[in-house]
Amino acid sequence: MEGTAPPAAYDPMSVARWAAEPDKRPGRTAFQRDRARVLHSAALRRLAGKTQVVTPGEHSQVWDASPRTRLTHSLECAQVGRELGAALGCDPDLVEAACLSHDLGHPPFGHNGEQALNEFAEDCGGFEGNAQSLRLLTRIEPKRFTPEGSVGLNLTRATLDAATKYPWPRGAHPTDPDSPKFGVYEDDRPVFDWVREDAPGSRICFEAQVMDWSDDVAYSVHDVEDGLHAGHIDPGCLHAEPERREVFAVAVGRYVPADTDPGELAEALDRLLAQEWWPHGYDGTAVAQARLKDATSQLIGRFCLAAEGATRQAFGSGRLTRYAAELVVPRSTRMECAVLKAVADRYVMQRAEQELLRADQRVVVVELAEALTARAPEGLDPQFRALFDRAPDDRARKRVIVDQIASLTDASARSLHARLTGQG
Repeated sequence: MEGTAPPAAYDPMSVARWAAEPDKRPGRTAFQRDRARVLHSAALRRLAGKTQVVTPGEHSQVWDASPRTRLTHSLECAQVGRELGAALGCDPDLVEAACLSHDLGHPPFGHNGEQALNEFAEDCGGFEGNAQSLRLLTRIEPKRFTPEGSVGLNLTRATLDAATKYPWPRGAHPTDPDSPKFGVYEDDRPVFDWVREDAPGSRICFEAQVMDWSDDVAYSVHDVEDGLHAGHIDPGCLHAEPERREVFAVAVGRYVPADTDPGELAEALDRLLAQEWWPHGYDGTAVAQARLKDATSQLIGRFCLAAEGATRQAFGSGRLTRYAAELVVPRSTRMECAVLKAVADRYVMQRAEQELLRADQRVVVVELAEALTARAPEGLDPQFRALFDRAPDDRARKRVIVDQIASLTDASARSLHARLTGQG
């Protein structure tokens, strides 16, 4: 249990840690310590080398417009979440720590790598980036040890809960048993059950809802910004009917319920196009870059203020924390956010060269998994080699291999693949 008194509106159970430890420096809150631990973690630094939308290092037509990585996205998500959470009464350090943590478990090559690893890990519990984040925070990232082994960063219960977007095990989605989304592997159930000890069923805590919406806001807005910078998105296309239909089809297929009327999406897009600050043209000049940056700020403010206002209207003006409220995002705002996601998807992620790149990335992950399976412990980092040597059975050894691959950056995955397969 923390020595520092819990922040207002959070009870002692919220600031408990899996392994009790004393304060090093009196005066810091438990959540300030959590934020610092995530910020200084090696796992966060590695996100600089992991794909967000385009591969790190891919050329952009504007000399100073480097595309975002998982790290820059996490930092931007954290800034959005910190301010939105504070406005609603959450502890800002708690929400920021959760936002910084939300993508830590994602493997090299983004969701493409996640899918390939899930197929490889099918017989040992599958792979899911959010479940991997919990595993990393509570086991893999070396910070605190007990006689039984690593407890990861040993974050507080409330922070771990806030970082858990899907608080249920594989196949236990509360409304969709076929959903591939889950937040914990069976191996990690003890700490997960401890985190969720005071949770009402599978309900997502309020801070995690703030984190999740901040994630949606950050990547929907910034992916479009990156697409404009790189010249992949022509704003004029959003006025042409054939292109609009394609965007709405992508949105219905991936980002909104399947029964959504495309007309509702058209209204959402038109509302955005009608804004004075909307970037109707982009030529890469300094003035255009400044106008685009203002548009991203306007969009983030629009989406966050809509959620803040609707939530306050539903739950009042007091401090909203843990399980005392639900984040309310107006449907019209969700439609606008979904349209932005679909624009980036259609014009950036669906480019032919991106599909060729994704196919190559899948080969790298699959062949790397096969090579490590055949040659481990050769190829494993010292941390994972020790875990592999202590693993009690083939299932546990396979999970160590999955953990090793998930920890790699895009570049280090390619390097290790080349070394183990002789394709360097």
